[in-house]
Amino acid sequence: VCLKLPCSQENQYNLIRNRYYGCEIVMGNLEITQIESNWDFSFLKRIREVTGYVLIAMNHFQEIPLGQLRVIRGNSLYERRFALSIFLNYPKDGSNGLQQLGLANLTEILEGGVQIINNKYLSYGPWIFWQDIVRDSSAPIDIKYNGKKGHYWSAILTKTVCAPQCNSRCFGTSPRDCCHIECAAGCKGPQDVDCFACRHFNDSGACVPQCPRALIYNKQTFQMETNPNAKYQYGSICVSQCPSDSCVSACPSDKMEVEKEGQRKCELCSGLCPKVCEGTGAEDRQTVDSSNINSFINCTKIQGSLHFLVTGIMGDDFRNIPPLDAKKLEVFRTVREITGVLTQSDVFPFESSFSPLFILQPSNESHFSLTVMRVPTLTSLGLHSLKEISDGSMYISLNSNLCYHHTVNWTKLFRGLISAVLTQFCDVVAEGHVCDPLCSDAGCWGPGPEQCLSCRNYSRDGTCVHSCNFYNGAPREFAGPDGECTACHPECKTQSGKVTCTGLGSDDCVACASFQDGPFCMSSCPTGINDGQKGLIFKYPDRKGHCQPCHHNCTQG
Repeated sequence: VCLKLPCSQENQYNLIRNRYYGCEIVMGNLEITQIESNWDFSFLKRIREVTGYVLIAMNHFQEIPLGQLRVIRGNSLYERRFALSIFLNYPKDGSNGLQQLGLANLTEILEGGVQIINNKYLSYGPWIFWQDIVRDSSAPIDIKYNGKKGHYWSAILTKTVCAPQCNSRCFGTSPRDCCHIECAAGCKGPQDVDCFACRHFNDSGACVPQCPRALIYNKQTFQMETNPNAKYQYGSICVSQCPSDSCVSACPSDKMEVEKEGQRKCELCSGLCPKVCEGTGAEDRQTVDSSNINSFINCTKIQGSLHFLVTGIMGDDFRNIPPLDAKKLEVFRTVREITGVLTQSDVFPFESSFSPLFILQPSNESHFSLTVMRVPTLTSLGLHSLKEISDGSMYISLNSNLCYHHTVNWTKLFRGLISAVLTQFCDVVAEGHVCDPLCSDAGCWGPGPEQCLSCRNYSRDGTCVHSCNFYNGAPREFAGPDGECTACHPECKTQSGKVTCTGLGSDDCVACASFQDGPFCMSSCPTGINDGQKGLIFKYPDRKGHCQPCHHNCTQG
């Protein structure tokens, strides 16, 4: 918007014309400023709704052709106060200027007030009964320093003349002449399809409080289910297809791309979002080192290989690369997959509580997927989350203090034929390098119950345990099919002397801690949830804590 002189008349007009030509609904603000009297504004005649504010300032024309404008939503306000602001619409010298607003059909301003000041020749419009148009009775109405008082605009009154029984607008004075509560700007009848404009959203001609949601409440199953008739919210309109300017080229950092029913959507990640990162091995990226370590932050998949060479760990004077801080190797705790090879020559950073799954494949230059050699400080591999080596072989040799690898049944890790080179020896008994008693006979990657390949009894968060919290301890647990201790649903009521739940869901509880809706334990009964039939579900808890439906005429619970 141009409010400072000088402004190019032609550029300003073309900017306004290109922005609003052919519009019926303006998504944002309508701003008409710094225009003289000899320009054609007929392209504004079709506008019937503005979602932001309307600003008409410092113009010289006599009338603004906004005769079809019915509603200003005021989602954004001029100077944070006004939905309609009209000022200084006359030239410093001369007799031209704004004489009438031409807002014959404007009957609703949903948010914000009105400012009409310093319009020297404006005699019609300031004297409108704005209290009938402005919904918020506390909104400012600032009208002063305009032309001589003319006649009141013969606008249709749709609020102040209504019967007390009406909740919003009306089309007559009788109690039977109330508009639907979702109407804005008035109506021609009592139904939600009779509105001149919608207070919230327009769904195929009917005014509704919200667009059909992606999930709806199924009264038979007591669960939220996918809505086949879901729509997107685009301004104040419900649309079935994603508008191009509401789409994104990439998902936000806390969401990931998924494909459902032929459409790609962004959904919240459960935990860390998948992130693919470039590996090492290229000429300018031969090893993990202090210059590239930060590029592996939050990586879940390495596209290529990972090399931990001495020149990366200890630093490279020739390339002016300082030594790598061992603490920074923690970034690799999030890695779940490597598409290439893993070569290590100093430290092994993959001991993780995130349960990474490494799928390793050999490069074209080497048939080894896993190489560990000449690391005198290495006592155990610590690969307790490694589940599979897809292809290639392994080479483990010349690590003078390495143990525990001999307990691993490597054949179960390789998908193809195994070709291993193991030239490692360890005095197991003398050094005490034996697997924890909680480990099964499958072996272990190192000392402690968290390094077992599998557990003799149960496991919790990757660590083998003697028993789950079936009858005591917090939180109460059940055992999954693989012996994994899993917490009961938070809405399960803790039991004494018997199990609290039999599964993961809120319908697997023995008893509910709060309320019960059908077979499901809930923190509260459903309130204001869409049922997919243009209705909202409200329930209340009875004396037993069971959720019961409110009467169908209840609208607030």
